[in-house]
Amino acid sequence: MMNRDNPVWLITGCSTGFGRELAKLVLERGWRAVVTARDPSKLGDLAEGHGDRALVLQLDVTDRQQIADVVAKSQKHFGRIDALVNNAGYGYLAAIEEGEDEAVRAMFETNVFGLVDMTKAVLPVMRAQKSGLIVNISSIGGITSFAATGYYHGTKYAVEGISESLAIEVKPLGIDVLVVEPGPFRTNWAGPSIKQSATRIDDYEGTAGERRKQTEARSGNQAGDPVRAAQAIIDAALSDTPPLRLLLGKAALELARRKVASLTHDFDAWEKTTIGADFPEGSR
Repeated sequence: MMNRDNPVWLITGCSTGFGRELAKLVLERGWRAVVTARDPSKLGDLAEGHGDRALVLQLDVTDRQQIADVVAKSQKHFGRIDALVNNAGYGYLAAIEEGEDEAVRAMFETNVFGLVDMTKAVLPVMRAQKSGLIVNISSIGGITSFAATGYYHGTKYAVEGISESLAIEVKPLGIDVLVVEPGPFRTNWAGPSIKQSATRIDDYEGTAGERRKQTEARSGNQAGDPVRAAQAIIDAALSDTPPLRLLLGKAALELARRKVASLTHDFDAWEKTTIGADFPEGSR
C-alpha cells in the first residue's frame, strides 16, 4: 500500500498528457514529486512555486544509466519513493504487414522495456520500505484491439501481463500494482506524439488506412479529460483496496465489456471442444 503521509511520487513522461496533469495534482495537494521527461526544460512551470517538494530530472526510460541516476537522486533528495508512475510511452499506426522493424522495436523499448527497467530500479527501494504503489499506464488497447494499432496493442498487452504477475509477487511485500486503462483522451497521443509507418499497402486502406484517418480526425475532440483522469488515479491510489485494473472513460468501459462478452461467447460456444482436448476422465 502507498504511504499516505506526504508521499513521494516518481512520474515518467511529464512533458504532456497524463504525466503532466498527475504531477500538477500531486504537487497541488502538497505532496512531493520527482517530475521527469526527456526534455526537462518543458517542466519548469510544473515545479514553479513548489520549492524542494518538486525535483525536476531528465529521464529517457530507454537509458538505463539515466534511470539509475534518477532513482539515486530521488532517494538522496526525498529519502523514499512511495509511488512510481510508468507513464512514458507513445503509439504507432501501421497495419501489421506495414510495420517498419526499427520503429516497432523502438516503441517496445519505451513502452515495455523502459517500464520494466524503471520498475526494477525502484522495487529495491519499495521492498526496503515495505510499502509502495506501482502505477502502469496501459490503455483500453491493452484489453481490446483495432486495425492499424496492432504493434501498440502488443506493447500494452505485454504491460498487462507483466503487471498481473508483478502484482502477485509484490503484494506480500506491502506493494500494490495499479494498471490504468484509458480510452480516448485529449492528450497528444493521437496528435504530435503518434508515429506512423511510411509504408502504405492499398489492400489495407479499408481497415488500417481507415483507422489512421479516424485517429487523426478525432485528435483534440476525445471525450476523456486528462485532469479528471489524473484525479481518478489519485483516488485509486488512496483507496484501502486499489483495483488491479482501472478503466478511464465511458468508451473504455463499453469496449472492455464488449471484449468480455466476446470472450465469453467463444468460450461457451466451444466449451465441448475445449474440454475434449483433455485425456478422458478416469484414464489419467
